[in-house]
Amino acid sequence: MALLPEARMVVDASGTWKLVVLTGYEPLEWPAYDFGRIAPLPNVAERATVLAVLGFTARDGAVWEWDVTAAPHRIVYAKVPVRPVADRAAVPASDGAA
Repeated sequence: MALLPEARMVVDASGTWKLVVLTGYEPLEWPAYDFGRIAPLPNVAERATVLAVLGFTARDGAVWEWDVTAAPHRIVYAKVPVRPVADRAAVPASDGAA
């Protein structure tokens, strides 16, 4: 089982990249951001900025890794373990594009 919270970036049903922070709570409560595009792939700096807006940062020494779900419906996604940022201001769970 993944160490939570964990950020995952996956192509959403809308066909665009979406970053979601799995917190262990109900999926509807997970902080999320839709990049609104499929290309170019959101780079690590963009992902870090979005994580900060959502109130998280990568855990010390953690790097983004690519993974895939089990068959028959394989989904490729990027993931990184994260931790909450203590001094974050209240921000919405999504940019409204989700």
